[in-house]
Amino acid sequence: MPVMSVGVAVWSKAMPWLWGLLCALLLLLSGCGLIPQQRGDGSIRVTLWQGVNPPQNREILQTLVDQFNQAHPDIEVESLYIGQPDQQMPKILAAVVGNAPPDLLWYNPTITGQLIDLGAIRPLDGWLNASSVKAELDPALLDTMTYAGQTWSVPFGTNNTGIFYRPSLFEAAGITNLPQTWTELRQVAQQLTRDTDGDGRIDQRGIFLALGKGDFAVFTWLPFLWSGGGTITTSRDGEQVNLVNGGAIAALQFWADLVADGSAILSAPERGYELDNFLAGNVAMQISGPWTLGQLQQSGVDFGVIPIPAEQTRATALGGENLFVFQTTPERERAALAFAEYVISQDFQTQWALGTGYLPVNLRSRTSNAYQAFIEAQPSLSVFLEQMAVARSRPIFPGYTRVTENLGRALEATLLGKQSPQAALESAQQRLDLIFGRS
Repeated sequence: MPVMSVGVAVWSKAMPWLWGLLCALLLLLSGCGLIPQQRGDGSIRVTLWQGVNPPQNREILQTLVDQFNQAHPDIEVESLYIGQPDQQMPKILAAVVGNAPPDLLWYNPTITGQLIDLGAIRPLDGWLNASSVKAELDPALLDTMTYAGQTWSVPFGTNNTGIFYRPSLFEAAGITNLPQTWTELRQVAQQLTRDTDGDGRIDQRGIFLALGKGDFAVFTWLPFLWSGGGTITTSRDGEQVNLVNGGAIAALQFWADLVADGSAILSAPERGYELDNFLAGNVAMQISGPWTLGQLQQSGVDFGVIPIPAEQTRATALGGENLFVFQTTPERERAALAFAEYVISQDFQTQWALGTGYLPVNLRSRTSNAYQAFIEAQPSLSVFLEQMAVARSRPIFPGYTRVTENLGRALEATLLGKQSPQAALESAQQRLDLIFGRS
């Protein structure tokens, strides 16, 4: 969700009512027992704030936390669900400003720049370089961990986007070849847009597209931007945002063409992750990731996965969350780092992947017998594993949330027919130039 990047200096000038809100939040956190304390038996209690969903995945996380606690009698990790990203940010900012942060945070790595600006997290280079587990991490995830030459987080679980499809609907439409290019995807979406009950009205569309100013809609569109040769910034640190480029315009035009063809359904604003239309057979394709496998399997519908079709090159967007260690005390930081090493270990990653559908970040976990047997039973996961070779990380510079918000506005303006792709991107660029003070 879009959140403003703010530093402590900015917050110190906040209006009195804002400080009152922060104080109230801190009192709430304290009253709920979120501020960790030294335990009477001499062990260290550390808190993990997370927004893991669905609830079944939180249960799996709790089982893994319990295993760690049993193996480390001198450390107790308390896992606390604090809501989805838009609900988490006020709590995180209030806790940091009030000097009462959690010890560990599970969150999208695009928050990295904001946490660095706040001086909230500690770099992990020394600890990670000394860890034997470092060599086991997927190198493709390095960009999600680093900023300005330092390591600030470790991956908790990873995924990427593909296109889920209904094989039975493809067969009914006479489609035998899965689309591999934008042109083929558009043609297939048109073939799948049908009047299936003969009442003269279209009741099945080709594809479901996410709409909204939040990160999810942009996340599902970015693979098309990169596949079309587009960029967001001209440098990793976000020094120059450049949205008006040929690849971005082409990717936005492609989505607009799907809507103009009548072969796309747009989600309700900020609800692009919902699968209702796909499960009901109202659409035959939807952009999503392996996090939906559990829901799809429980539904009993038929499904498969197509890699993101390519224009100039193959691409997909890296998803998943990273684990951040906050600056607290040396004792609490050491305890938090012990848990972080457990999270990136083969054992944790295998259990997490088997239980949730996330892809393991640990390469030994991916090649383990248990995970290979899981892949055999879940062949759709192979598509996401293969796409890791072409997966790209979203930028993690401090102002990225402002960029994604304005890209979301450009998506809405184009898909709702209010502006052409170029005009919508130009408007977004102009807003960002004002925000970042660039002429």
